Amino acid sequence: MVLPRLWESFRARRARLALLLRCLCSRMLRQVLHRGLRTSFARLGHFIASHPVFFASAPVLLSILLGASFSRYQIEESVEHLLAPKHSLAKIERNLVNSLFPVNRSKHRLYSDLQTPGRYGRVIITSFIRANMLDQHHTDLILKLHSAVTRIQVQRPGFNYTFAHICILNNDKSCIVDDIVHVLKELKAARLSNQTNYAITYPITHLKDGREVYNGHQLGGVTVHSKDRVKSAEAIQLTYYLQAINSLNDLVAEKWESNFCDTVELFQKANQNVTMYPFTSSSLQEDFQMTSVVSERYLTTSLALVVTLAILCCSMQDCVRSKPWLGLLGLLTVSLATLTAAGIINLTGGKYNSTFLGIPFIVLGHGLYGTFEMLSSWRKTREDQHVKERTAVVFADSMLSFSLTTAMYLVTFGIGASPFTNIEAARLFCCNSCIAIFFNYLYVLSFYGSSLVFTGYLENNYQHSIFCRKVPKPEVLQEKPAWYRFLLTAKFSEDSAESEETNSYESHLLVCFLKRYYCDWITNTYVKPFVVLFYLIYISFALMGYLQVNEESDLSNIVASATRTMEYTAAQQKYFSNYSPVIGFYIYESIEYWNMTVQDDMLEYTKGFVRISWFESYLNYLRKLNISTGLPKKNFTDMLRNSFLKTPQFAHFSEDIIFSKKYNNEVDVVASRMFLVAKTMETKREELYHLLETLRKLSLKSKVKFIVFNPSFVYMDRYASYVGAPLQNSCISALFLLFFSAFLVADSLINVWLTLTVASVEFGVIGFMTLWKVELDCISVLCLIYGINYTVDNCAPLLSTFVLGKDFTRTKWVKNALETHGVAILQSYLCYIVGLIPLAAVPSNLTRTLFRCLFLIALVTFFHCFAILPVILTFVPPSKKKRKEKKTPENREEIECVEMVDMDSTRVVDQITTV
Repeated sequence: MVLPRLWESFRARRARLALLLRCLCSRMLRQVLHRGLRTSFARLGHFIASHPVFFASAPVLLSILLGASFSRYQIEESVEHLLAPKHSLAKIERNLVNSLFPVNRSKHRLYSDLQTPGRYGRVIITSFIRANMLDQHHTDLILKLHSAVTRIQVQRPGFNYTFAHICILNNDKSCIVDDIVHVLKELKAARLSNQTNYAITYPITHLKDGREVYNGHQLGGVTVHSKDRVKSAEAIQLTYYLQAINSLNDLVAEKWESNFCDTVELFQKANQNVTMYPFTSSSLQEDFQMTSVVSERYLTTSLALVVTLAILCCSMQDCVRSKPWLGLLGLLTVSLATLTAAGIINLTGGKYNSTFLGIPFIVLGHGLYGTFEMLSSWRKTREDQHVKERTAVVFADSMLSFSLTTAMYLVTFGIGASPFTNIEAARLFCCNSCIAIFFNYLYVLSFYGSSLVFTGYLENNYQHSIFCRKVPKPEVLQEKPAWYRFLLTAKFSEDSAESEETNSYESHLLVCFLKRYYCDWITNTYVKPFVVLFYLIYISFALMGYLQVNEESDLSNIVASATRTMEYTAAQQKYFSNYSPVIGFYIYESIEYWNMTVQDDMLEYTKGFVRISWFESYLNYLRKLNISTGLPKKNFTDMLRNSFLKTPQFAHFSEDIIFSKKYNNEVDVVASRMFLVAKTMETKREELYHLLETLRKLSLKSKVKFIVFNPSFVYMDRYASYVGAPLQNSCISALFLLFFSAFLVADSLINVWLTLTVASVEFGVIGFMTLWKVELDCISVLCLIYGINYTVDNCAPLLSTFVLGKDFTRTKWVKNALETHGVAILQSYLCYIVGLIPLAAVPSNLTRTLFRCLFLIALVTFFHCFAILPVILTFVPPSKKKRKEKKTPENREEIECVEMVDMDSTRVVDQITTV
């Protein structure tokens, strides 16, 4: 009994010893690797300091060479290519529909584009005073506008094109126009002939030739009597479809669309009592790129503000130690990297789009912190060292963390730039961001590092930091005017033999603020409970917003404000939101149409919709004739085909059915379609998305093979999952990188705390973003990916300094971390926020989303760096135990104190020498 117990005890002790040895070996390996990287960066800094001219000029020349090509950049014109999922079921369905029913057979009687947007012009006519658009005055006005539109001419060499030359033709070779035009003409004729029994019904009405026409998308703000008779309509919409079958035709149609908008605007000026909202197939693309145009002067203002504040952050009263040029050169470093990336993208065939406006702000946040961190590290070096040695110390202290955060940027945005990203705009944004971040890293090492060397030589030679002239000696300054002495103020004389023990940079405003006031205040025992309470409130509101997150695929969220797209969309939502866009219901197999059971199934699938197709009408017509049951297939198809030719009521039904002849002259129906419209509420887009998903599931279960399609489905199809994919992939890659980088840092606990901080920041940003009415779309997801990296940028140095600290209390190391890295974080935050503020004034929905997301990321990260982490780290692991060593004769210190009095007997210096 004793031996087995001893053996088990021995095995347990051996396992614990082995685990301890593995931990020690792992820790030693990390420390050795950490020291090796620091030594490598120190040598790199020494090398750059030895060749500053080359490393300063090479990035500038490279940027000029590559950036020069950006003067001939191309603009991406296809919004669908950018914002619609590349691989979606809706695009496959569109190809199938196009193969069955050509586009030129799909416009008749219908407002909505059924397969492809094509070229078109639309206008909504309404009134300020909510007048009835069907009264005599407004009817004549709308018909007059219609006449003016059809007379629009596009001048080309040798020929003038009108609407009649480029319109989509009917079976009788006449232009297809909206049926509401025929309704208005019949209404006008009825009034001229004093007919009082003419009535318009809604949403389906009848023309004099017996045709049923759907007017739910042409009449808006409708008030009805009994039996759906229209009493008044506050808005009327007209649509003009154009051909674009070749390049010349497309060019003429594009010019016609421009003239169409001009004609409508001129007509609006001549008739002030009505309001018109024109819209064309080019409006969305033009208004999407309009963001870049309206942002120019705001971006210039942003640049000026950032330059001014960066210079002020690097300045101090001491004219020798002040570094205003480094503030300017740091921003120049970011600009050169962005210009280089733009040149590379342009040379490789990339095209510009308005989402690229966010890239400079991403590079700005990363680059400014790197430069300010290097400057902060420079201020902690010894002034009696040579410039090369000081530069080596700066690179050893700051480049390791800057390299790791840069790797985080490259990995997270690199995953977003991979083929796994199904939204092309997001993929291009991530690709360009990767290139810009990579060159920003190289330029910070080379250009900004060499700039630090040059300013270091100015400081060592005791030259003015701005004017670069040598500062006069104190006895010379006494003879100069007061303003001259103020400009050349310095706190030491170049003739002094020994450097001062105190750091000369502590007179910097931000350094003084953090060291003397803020660090003691935030770690005060009475302040900590309020910070914890504030954090709980933060989590509560973030959770409230997180539970309301909404994915959005509305394209109006990416265009400039006060544009045709926004005005038209608002008017359409106000007046024409009662019914969804027309949805094509396509049956792509040969079924037994003569079978009563099949007819019942088809009508059951479309139950609850407004069916505006002649197909259902024809089925009901067959039922009335009581010829459906037991009718042979051949007789049915023959009668079906003959009815199209002989029955005026079904003259246009040939557009909705496809016949196929067999070898024995039998006719078979291989495909058919009907058109559906769903009753919707104000949240039309959300309902349409759920409608799409419901019909898709129904098509998988039904006996009849069918698909449903509308061009808007291309943008909505699985949009939520496609938009969220880059963020999910980036989060996973960030976690993996944090896990594997644990072997590169001296203590893996740094990555644990960093992961928790990133999760807290991202959770808060998503929650408050939702409360600020920012929906989860392409732009906000890209900002959230950036938020991961921005948090790591700012929090990693603080956590690293705290975790690696030994011998003192947690509070002491929290203060030390804030004093070491807080100035750089505060400087970069102030410059970043000042640069973002002008974005809030840009009249664009895209920049509004960009500003709100980036502002929240910066604000929440700053809140964690200066409030949450300093408080929480004072009572969580790792513990900081002060080691007490016994005083022995071997380690006893002998201290010699020498009192020295200067010549003027004005100050006493205690020189302490340790032996």
